[in-house]
Amino acid sequence: MKRKQSALFNPQSHPLPQDKISRISVSPEILWEIPMHRILAAVSLFAVAACGLNGTDRYKDDEETAQATPVTNDVGYATYGEDNLADTMASNDNASMGTDGTAGDTNIPDPEDRPIMQAQVVLDRQGFGPGVIDGKMGMSTENALQGFQEANDLDVTGELDEATKAKLAQWDTIPATRVVTIPAEWGRAQYHEIPDDTAEKAKMKRLGYSSLDERLAERFHTTVAVLKTLNPGGMPAGMENAPAANGRTPATASASPASAPTPTSSASDGGSSMKAGAQSFFSAGRQIRVPNIGGDRIAPGSVKDGDWQRTLASLGVGSEQPKVAKIVVSKSEDTLKAFDQSGKLVAEFTVSSGSSHDPLPIGNWEVTGVGHNPTFSFDPDLMWDVPDSEAKQQLPPGPNGPVGVVWIDLSKEHYGIHGTPEPETIGRAQSHGCVRLTNWDAARLAQMVSTSTKVVFEK
Repeated sequence: MKRKQSALFNPQSHPLPQDKISRISVSPEILWEIPMHRILAAVSLFAVAACGLNGTDRYKDDEETAQATPVTNDVGYATYGEDNLADTMASNDNASMGTDGTAGDTNIPDPEDRPIMQAQVVLDRQGFGPGVIDGKMGMSTENALQGFQEANDLDVTGELDEATKAKLAQWDTIPATRVVTIPAEWGRAQYHEIPDDTAEKAKMKRLGYSSLDERLAERFHTTVAVLKTLNPGGMPAGMENAPAANGRTPATASASPASAPTPTSSASDGGSSMKAGAQSFFSAGRQIRVPNIGGDRIAPGSVKDGDWQRTLASLGVGSEQPKVAKIVVSKSEDTLKAFDQSGKLVAEFTVSSGSSHDPLPIGNWEVTGVGHNPTFSFDPDLMWDVPDSEAKQQLPPGPNGPVGVVWIDLSKEHYGIHGTPEPETIGRAQSHGCVRLTNWDAARLAQMVSTSTKVVFEK
């Protein structure tokens, strides 16, 4: 069986002199070129002290803010406030729990306890990603528990045992879910069906979300199915029993699918007639119950790339992440562990790594750069699992692109760490040789690493 080499990243979208272009790789089958200024400037490193990766309630400036005050500016979306450039659905535990003495539409108690989902939410906030938050025990949640236990000197069981429950009890006041209002601009956005044919994908301006539902699920690190469970009949669980807030009756949600915006082709889309995405069950302006993820605060001035800031906001990922000195990827455990300079475990994520065709390269490596929202060059002549008869194509960037929203380049040629368009498959499907995470975990990790970060791949 032939083993082919790599396809090339498209440098045309980043017009720089050739001496400013650095060739980095995506996998044994995919080779990229990314401008050096985009690689080195893209890494945001912010040390987090005692607060870890806890929600916005851990920032004293936010404690006085009960509800989001939309601030529309040149970032392209309504932000939570002047001191927090996350979107208007950002976490604020004081507001959602009503501890500040004010009530609002978001103060709708969940009628169910959801203990597993509450643990997943807390673990996610602390940097131990449970993958897709679904309220169920599974491999990713067990990995997250093991990471939390190791970091806190507990017996590493991967179970929600009594000792672990006792350690997590300090965050018992954080609800498993909260109610948010879907921003109006989400309804004005265009959602396109992602075609299977590579040539048709190449005609698109961006491999974005196919529906508002898909975008909403990724924003809250979950699935559309989970969102529908949390919103029976199309409205937040518990809303039917919620008292009037501030003298007002809480807004009702639509129980029927919302009509998706109809996209039109343009010159920038290569003249293609793109199909509208699937109809969304949820719609802009409606309230919805979601997993209560935190750690989504974006500090003003912390992200220089506007497109990357919009990506972080859309993924519910904050700008303030711990600095990572070493990453250890375990092939047998399907995990990626991140350690700070002192050797303390500060984050752990479930990953997919390698395959029989492209095994994970066991050994010691280094991070050489980070590329945000990368494009993808598809070259069948260089890919073993694609017929040579297919034409070369340049695929646009986007969360539904082959490597998701981010590429972390490694010193091992043709290998890297990246996102995925299919978060539910992480840890359950093989990769093309690289290390694959959910888009939100990859975006978080991208802000933890630097070119001094060491990487270990082990069996």
